[in-house]
Amino acid sequence: MQAYTTTYGTEPRIETLPEKKLVGKRLTMSLSNNKTFELWKSFMPERKLIKNSLSTDLLCIQVYDPSHDFKNFNPDTVFEKWAAQEVSDFTDVPETMEPYTLRGGLYAVFLHRGASATFYKTFQYIFGAWLPQSEYALDTREHFEILGDKYKNDDPDSEEEIWIPIKMKE
Repeated sequence: MQAYTTTYGTEPRIETLPEKKLVGKRLTMSLSNNKTFELWKSFMPERKLIKNSLSTDLLCIQVYDPSHDFKNFNPDTVFEKWAAQEVSDFTDVPETMEPYTLRGGLYAVFLHRGASATFYKTFQYIFGAWLPQSEYALDTREHFEILGDKYKNDDPDSEEEIWIPIKMKE
């Protein structure tokens, strides 16, 4: 794996991810009708009910319709967002949660450093500069963030990984 630092620049790590089993909660939303706070407020107190988690990392997953065109950004585009944790299997899913299988595949992994309010700048770099200039195209699989030990929400020292599904350009 190559070293990477990305806060509005530099190269991502390219990684092939195996399929992952997750347990969590989901809501349908858009950027203009953002329910992320509501989703996490519901998930966090209940995450201790997940008995077979593989780590303390949390995943924030966005599932877009395969026909969604990221080139024509629209804040009203509806997508599904998950707050989840990776599990070993689906044998003991809490009643208030659902299982989800994250498809594996090729991903560009970026590191966002800073408060969540600056997240849009990292996204602008990924989709406006890096992706168009790279040898990759956006794939139609899930987008997600890994919120690990260094994630501190609105703290300027917060860190999270941004996983963008990619494929070779045709």
